[in-house]
Amino acid sequence: MTLRDQLSGSGTIIAPGIYDALTASIATDAGFSALYLSGAAIAYTRLGRPDIGLVSMTEVADVIGLVRQRVDTPLIVDADNGYGNALNVQRTVRSFERAGASAIQLEDQTLPKRCGHLQDKTLISATEMAGKVKAAVDARHSQDTLIIARTDAVAVEGLDAALERAALYAEAGADILFVEAPRSADQLSAVSTALGSSRPLVANMVEGGDTPMFTADELGAMGYRIVIFPGGIVRALARTAQDYYGSLRQHGTNTPFSERMFNFGDLNALIGTPAMLDLGKDYEQFEVRSNGTAASTKRKDDAA
Repeated sequence: MTLRDQLSGSGTIIAPGIYDALTASIATDAGFSALYLSGAAIAYTRLGRPDIGLVSMTEVADVIGLVRQRVDTPLIVDADNGYGNALNVQRTVRSFERAGASAIQLEDQTLPKRCGHLQDKTLISATEMAGKVKAAVDARHSQDTLIIARTDAVAVEGLDAALERAALYAEAGADILFVEAPRSADQLSAVSTALGSSRPLVANMVEGGDTPMFTADELGAMGYRIVIFPGGIVRALARTAQDYYGSLRQHGTNTPFSERMFNFGDLNALIGTPAMLDLGKDYEQFEVRSNGTAASTKRKDDAA
């Protein structure tokens, strides 16, 4: 089911953050119907650096393609500020859509951008961002590729300005609206009251961020249709990795940590190694039939 189809139904969509094909496959196996490819998570894991605009468009497109080789789950992709002006946005949308993005999120920050829950952000004008949204809508090939317009104005210009910006972005053609980093339940409710009847809304849950933490059900009751948890997986894995390396350094063995790890066989089962090896056997030998078509043949020891 496409993300557009999911939004036409009822209920709140939980989109956990991922950063590669492994986390995408694990999240899909957990039962999530949509995933969120986080630019911050890519910066954290691929660069070991903060989310301050260091990741390039081509790096994100590469990750989308790798994720798409592994899972078909609808994929919301963080495109930062489109990596430039309206023409850059069009190239980004075409590249991400071709790679397999189901929805592409654009924000109204300047270059270089910052994580939505970092301070001292700066914004482009509302009209420039509206033009970038229109450029994104015009560039997409399929109507099933959704454009998400995010504004970071709450932290810079205040809530009222953020609501005005989001309304303008909806007029420019955005399919989904995302007002980043409301500071309270009252502000979350104000966003929903002002905008919820015009477009589906995104809420962003960041542990330790500016927005209070709520469950997806609570946010759904406020009027939000998509709830993202962008960097949670990296914070969980980073904490686990820190504990793991500390244990290995202390003990010189993984035995004390073994209960918190997959063993070799379990990890291979998780990533589908036996099935892939079996599939590979189908292509080990070929024979050409008399009509000129080719057919694979099983190895002799598999035919018994």
